[in-house]
Amino acid sequence: MSTIRITELLGDGIGPELAESVHAVAESLPVDFAFIPVDWSLENREALGDAVIDEAEASMRDTKLAVKYPTITNKSSPNALIRRRCDFSVIYRPAISIKGIHTNFKENVNLHIVRIATGGTYDDPGQLIGKDAAVSLRMVERKPCEQAAKFAFQLARSKGMTYGGSHYSMTSSSKHTIQRVTDGLFESVVAGVHKEFSDVEHNVELFDALLAKIIIDPSSYEVVLVLNEYGDFLSDMASGLVGSLGTGASGNYSFDENNDVDIAMFDPAGGTAPDIAGKNVANPAAVLLAFGMLLDHVDRYDLGHALRLSLLGCIENGHSTRDLGGKLNTDEFTQVVIDNIPAHL
Repeated sequence: MSTIRITELLGDGIGPELAESVHAVAESLPVDFAFIPVDWSLENREALGDAVIDEAEASMRDTKLAVKYPTITNKSSPNALIRRRCDFSVIYRPAISIKGIHTNFKENVNLHIVRIATGGTYDDPGQLIGKDAAVSLRMVERKPCEQAAKFAFQLARSKGMTYGGSHYSMTSSSKHTIQRVTDGLFESVVAGVHKEFSDVEHNVELFDALLAKIIIDPSSYEVVLVLNEYGDFLSDMASGLVGSLGTGASGNYSFDENNDVDIAMFDPAGGTAPDIAGKNVANPAAVLLAFGMLLDHVDRYDLGHALRLSLLGCIENGHSTRDLGGKLNTDEFTQVVIDNIPAHL
């Protein structure tokens, strides 16, 4: 197999330690990886300004693939900047229960949340009207809805075929009965895309009801597609249900004119954790799960699945970092994960 070229957006805080963990795992796999580093530390971003964003964008458009480590937001968010530059319109975040992680929620969670990453009110700063009122414009665009819907239906189809031969269901959720124009457009676009995926079950839920029903019985939901704000709320709630923000990983995607994925960037959900930076105690689980998502994306699901099984098995057996109740440091946890990946891959 040819070398997998990956743009690597180096970050702040625990970012260097997470990068070392990813590199160690990559070196243990039977594939050649070429990491193309871009220094996205706060110091370098403040020194070079837009030139660092230009460098990252050019590299990502070349490799079509990236891993991003946590970065400090000072005057502007580097996450927001690169999303705009590369036209990332969809975020995919799995939320899956991991045995061995303490949680107050006892039901098994296996949610695959697909979030439209543009529009809503998040792209509008709002405006004061006099002293006592404010207004914000909420915008929903057809193209990102089409891209996200196709991604979600394809995800449901592939996940179902992987696990038992039948398709996962795909649920789109909004407040279309209240936000009749914006959310109504979203649901109508999803219904139109569903015609291309008639083999995948499609359900529609009002968003407030969805939140309650997931807590009552999360097994009723698999792939869930939502607009921007709803996806933000749902992702954080799901992280709380599975017991840890420290195991959250996500994929960010841009699309070509055929609504097929063009550029994909994978990152952990957590922040820079400056209080533990440089102490070799950071939990690399989220970034390794993100790397597993990258492997899935480049059609090496066998490697991604093996990495996940090893990582989840380690945590279940108590071989974890201290934030999850274990005794291992970053390097030790990484090595245990590597040691438990089957040698015959």
